[in-house]
Order: sequence, then structure tokens, then C-alpha cells
Amino acid sequence: MIAPVSPARGIARRTLLGSAIAAPLAAPAFAQTAGARALRVVPQANLTSLDPIWTTAVVTRNHGFMVYDQLCAQDAGGVIRPQMAEGWLEEDDGRSLTFTLRQGLKFHDGQAVTAADCVASIQRWRRRDPFTQVLWPRVDDLSVLDDRRFRFRLKQRVPLLLQALGQTQFPCFIMPARIAATDAFQQIREAVGSGPFRFLTNEWNPGQAASWAKFDGYVPRSELVDGLAGGRVPRIERVEWTVISDPATAANAMTTGEQDYWEYPLHDLLPLMRRNRQLVVEQRLLDGTYGICRFNTLHPPFNNPAIRRAVAMAVDQRDYLRAVAGEDPAGWGVCEGVFTCDTPLASEVGSQVLKTHNIDRAKAALAAAGYNGEKVVLVAPGDYPQINALSLVTADIIRRLGMNLELVSTDWGSLIQRRASKEPVEKGGWSIIHTTASGQSLTQPVTHLFLRANGANAWFGWPDDPEVERLRNAWTEAADPTEGKRIADDLNRQAMQLMAYVPLGYYWQPSVWRRNVTGVFKSPVTAFWNIGKS
Repeated sequence: MIAPVSPARGIARRTLLGSAIAAPLAAPAFAQTAGARALRVVPQANLTSLDPIWTTAVVTRNHGFMVYDQLCAQDAGGVIRPQMAEGWLEEDDGRSLTFTLRQGLKFHDGQAVTAADCVASIQRWRRRDPFTQVLWPRVDDLSVLDDRRFRFRLKQRVPLLLQALGQTQFPCFIMPARIAATDAFQQIREAVGSGPFRFLTNEWNPGQAASWAKFDGYVPRSELVDGLAGGRVPRIERVEWTVISDPATAANAMTTGEQDYWEYPLHDLLPLMRRNRQLVVEQRLLDGTYGICRFNTLHPPFNNPAIRRAVAMAVDQRDYLRAVAGEDPAGWGVCEGVFTCDTPLASEVGSQVLKTHNIDRAKAALAAAGYNGEKVVLVAPGDYPQINALSLVTADIIRRLGMNLELVSTDWGSLIQRRASKEPVEKGGWSIIHTTASGQSLTQPVTHLFLRANGANAWFGWPDDPEVERLRNAWTEAADPTEGKRIADDLNRQAMQLMAYVPLGYYWQPSVWRRNVTGVFKSPVTAFWNIGKS
């Protein structure tokens, strides 16, 4: 029996739309650089961390793609191409891989980029990247040969190494060795890279604004941009982010020309903006946006996997997706497994728990699991409408299950700081958070952040499950696609038992830009190179 549709759908949407309906559409008085030399952006969220290695927050990764460059990058067809690298040489039956840097690469502080900077950056990055953590036991040595060359010595051929170095989900950004020497679990405070834009520290006001300026010393590749590969040409003098937490104010800023680009507009305001001939509303991000509900597995009540599974039994993805993207099913899709739907590894083996959709059966399972009234602290980002909507639906489920809920509303920047805490809730910790990821990042085990279950080194929530880890490693050594798919089915089954997170389906997130903004291209991430204004 399917339980009635959760009233959370209406609660979430009313909460999101309250300010949009009530707020007058008066033009905001934002101080901005006039004319065509600045691209004025309403970002998806507040930028509070500058370190794309310390956090996986997409807003920080977007900042990283402006400031830093990659050794290699993925084109639109999924092929890894040279980026900072001039190329690489494979020798010794694939057990030696030597990279040579392009000539003339410079950091924003004027220093030349050297092989030593690359090695230091790789060493810091690989300690946090779940993909490279799997591969690194097969690396014998990583060493500097001279200023422009460095070499991997491998115990065996590792075909996935290039894919790891050129990935989008957790990019290997190159920074000066003096900064890359920072412990990977400590935030860096200085944003110096060799990418197309310089971060303007003196214009950064967390919660309000951030700015970047074109780096005149940047020498892009000569090839046309292709996916994230090719020429990352800075075609604008400045990129200026203004944090506008109220969707109605952001929409008005777009229609009046106060802002040029809105990364994640509220879905309910899209019809209004589509009627404006000066605005373009298009799906720029590829692969869909997948939502998740993440449990903290370190502390009660969610250190008990049976309690986690009981909550999952009450989830109906359709409630979440309607709360974010509205009633039109063309704007979203149910996906009751851990891998991206309609991709080779997509699986629902063992996913029966997600198909229960029944609050009464969930209550019975919760009682059988021994829930004893422990506090559940759910942290929701009030300034991030899409993730806030997901959070409010879960909050309604937790209340209806009779659990002891404390709903904490904060801003997204504070949430990404708090989620790093391993303390119990009584000391400022958390029980449940929500986030999203691109479908591209969930297509295979090695790039799937939420699937990692290596305890203290796992993504926030820190699940510990040796079988998940064994299967992830086995997938990297699968002899053929058939064996790889069998392992993916086993992984989905095991993930449903572990239930470190609840998959919430996917939705399509359009962006909006003024018609005089040129060079916008489809991409797995929001990148600002090649974009200009006429």
C-alpha cells in the first residue's frame, strides 16, 4: 500500500515561495562594476571556503575552476586531454608515466609553474580524492625529473590514473608547492593558482560578494573549448559574484539588468523569466542534479543501520522532486539506486527498501530497530532553495515517524563548515544533512563520493563498510564490462544495506543569463572562461 502523498511537498514549496510572493520587485542597490567588462553573477550559494581540496562544495569547486588549472581535462566525449601538460609519455609496459608541462605557465604571484608544484599538489589532492585513494596503492613513486617533467612509477599498469587526474568531480588543481604543503585536512586561506582568473582577496566578503579578475599572464591552449578541455580563454575583465538569498530579488535583478547570470534560479520563477525577451533560460549543466539525504553514522541514532533503513522506507522520491522542481515530471526523474540512471552501471538490485514508500511500515521498522528517542539534528541551508527544499521534506518525514527532531536553519556556508564536525549533537555536531551532485559524478564507483565507506577518510557521515570498499577496488580490476556490471549490482545491494545515504532522485536545473552574454557552453560544471558580454 502506498502511503498518502506527504504534506511536506506543500510545506517545502510554501516556505521557498513565501518571500518570492511577498517581496516587492524593487531593483536592489548593488554596487557593481558598470559596462561590459564585468560578468555579474548570482551564484548558487555563499562562498565560505577557498579550498577545493578541503571541501567538495560545488560553489568552491566553481571558484577553483577559475583560479586553478588542471594537468589534463575531460572533453565532451569523456576523453582525457592535455591541459597544463604538453603531453605525457607511457613507458615500461605502462608502468612509467612521464608528464611534461607546457612552456610559459605562471602562477598569479608571478612565479613559474614547475614540476615540483605539480607533485606537491598531487600529493595533497590524492589524500582526499576517493578515486585516487583506490588507485594509489599501485603507485610506487612520484618524483620530479626537472623543472618541467615529473614521473609516476607504477607497480602495474593503471589505466584509470589519467581519468583520475582529469576528472571533474574532485579536480586535481595545481597550486604553488608552498601552499600545497598544507595538510590536506586543513583549509588553505590563500587562493593562488595559474588559471584564467585571479581571486581578489580584498573584495571577498563571505555572505555578500566575491570577485575575480582576468589573469593577463594566462596562456590558454590553442584548441577550441571541448567539454572542460581545450582553450580556457578569459573573455571578460572581471567576474563578480553577489549573494542574493531571496529568489524574487534575484529574479528582479536579472530582469532589470542588475545581474547578468543566475546559476540556480528557483524553478517556480522560470516561467516569469522565460517571458522576458532579454533573458535566456536554458539547461546548461549536463547529466541532471541528484539529491541525497546523508546520515552521520558516528553517533546515535544513525550509528544503527537498521534505523537508517527505517527512515529510507518512508521516503518517496517524488515528494522531494516536486518540492524542488514542481509538478511537471519532465523536470525530474525517480532513480532508486546509487548509480546514475540510464548509464551502464545503473542498478536497482537490492533497492526494495527505497520502493516501500510507507510511513506506517517505516514506523514499525523504527521501533523494531530500537529507536529510543535520541535527538536528530537536521541542518538545513535556508539560503540554498533547492537543498533547503530537500531538507524540509526529510524534516517532515522525521516528525511523522515520531523521532525527536531539532531542525537547524543556517546558511550554506555555515553548513559546509559544520558538516566537517565529528562531535555528537550535544557538542555542535549533526545527524542529517542534504546535498546534490551531478549525474556524471555518480556513474562509476571510483568517482562516487557518497558511496565511499572507508570510515574516518570517507565523505562526511564517515560510514565504515569493508565490503563496499572491497567491491569498489574489485571494480577497478574488472576484466570486462559484464563483470563490472555484476560488481555494480553487488555494490548497489550492499549500499542499500549500509544506507549511509538515501538517494532522492534527480532534477534538471536550468540557468538564466542576459541575452548579451556570449560564449555560454554546456558543461558538467559552471565554468566562466570563454564567456563574454556584447
